[in-house]
Amino acid sequence: MVTDSNKSLVDPRPEDAQTGLTPEVVGLFDSLPNVMFCTKGSDNRYVAVNDAFVRRSGQTDRRDVVGTRAADLFPAPLAERYEEQDRQVFTTGRPLRDELELIRRTDGSIGWYLTTKLPVICEGSVVGLVSISRDLETPSDDGIALESMIRVVDLVHERLAEPLKVADLASAAECSEGQLERRMKRVFGLTATQYILRAKVDRAAALLVDTCRPIAEVATECGFSDQSNLTRQFGRLIGETPARFRAERSDRGKNA
Repeated sequence: MVTDSNKSLVDPRPEDAQTGLTPEVVGLFDSLPNVMFCTKGSDNRYVAVNDAFVRRSGQTDRRDVVGTRAADLFPAPLAERYEEQDRQVFTTGRPLRDELELIRRTDGSIGWYLTTKLPVICEGSVVGLVSISRDLETPSDDGIALESMIRVVDLVHERLAEPLKVADLASAAECSEGQLERRMKRVFGLTATQYILRAKVDRAAALLVDTCRPIAEVATECGFSDQSNLTRQFGRLIGETPARFRAERSDRGKNA
């Protein structure tokens, strides 16, 4: 173990409150050895990290990580990629989901990780981010199969407005539909159809917040057959109608 589990996991600075995380919550991630967890403040410095992140960064104590930037810990190419992802989250205020990355493990081997970064928003402003990178526990020589998932993700986001079929994704991955479904479940925990729907709903949510486009237009742009279809699927995944979702976030912005 890198540090005493009873020690504070969060650097006692003002940014800590902005992450909305308590030491106890952060401490839960120490029980996940194959998950790298961190939070960053608006200055792009690490505020909290778990033990797996400490080891992955080549350090032995989290106190050597908290307060630093990616460029202080990782080789330049990796640091630049991480910080570009962070800038995207800070600038847009949108989550970055399911980024497949090759990362060097603590034993020196190269493996595939699935990274998600979420913005921390306080009073209408992005004040930090939370990041999780999950080790898919596959060797780098399994790269052909996982690299095919990158092509699948790109295809889904490039053609959200189109009626994509599982066969289209399998063609992009250069595998059978059965093989694709197994890879999708293994990497994303979703079927291909579920992944497509989630991507469409995520895009619709972003358009509802960031634009004033009519909901029917949003539905069309995100590949739903009509506004009723968007409303039904949006409600199933988000728990509220697109109109209510937009109105609530508009009210928050006015009160911020």
